[in-house]
Amino acid sequence: MARKAKPLPSLEWLQPRLTFSRAMSLASLVALAALLLLWNLLFADLHGARTWVVLSIQLLPLLLVAPGVLLGNARAHAWTCFVVNIYFIQGVLAAIDPGRILFGWLEALFSLSLFCAALLYTRWRFQYDRRLAGES
Repeated sequence: MARKAKPLPSLEWLQPRLTFSRAMSLASLVALAALLLLWNLLFADLHGARTWVVLSIQLLPLLLVAPGVLLGNARAHAWTCFVVNIYFIQGVLAAIDPGRILFGWLEALFSLSLFCAALLYTRWRFQYDRRLAGES
């Protein structure tokens, strides 16, 4: 037996949520990139590795999804949900190390907030687009 389709939320309900989740996605993305940049430039002991190599490896995944997130593309936000898991794992592992506990918790927090905001933006954006197309 087929399930009955749930009605889509109204545009008035979706609009402020889209605005807020997009702003949170952008803020979390910038905060995560800034944290990685500051940590590696100021505090990290890289054991002789070149700073620019470490930074380019750590920031490359964020830089790949950043243009789509900046433009408000729902698919880019969905891909961000996949990419940001790397940073969450790195943050949890860093939080175990007593010398990097603050960095680890901040990285895990920023990546979790980016994941949640991007996920909600993706869901609400697709609902918004379906509603604009005339679906109810």
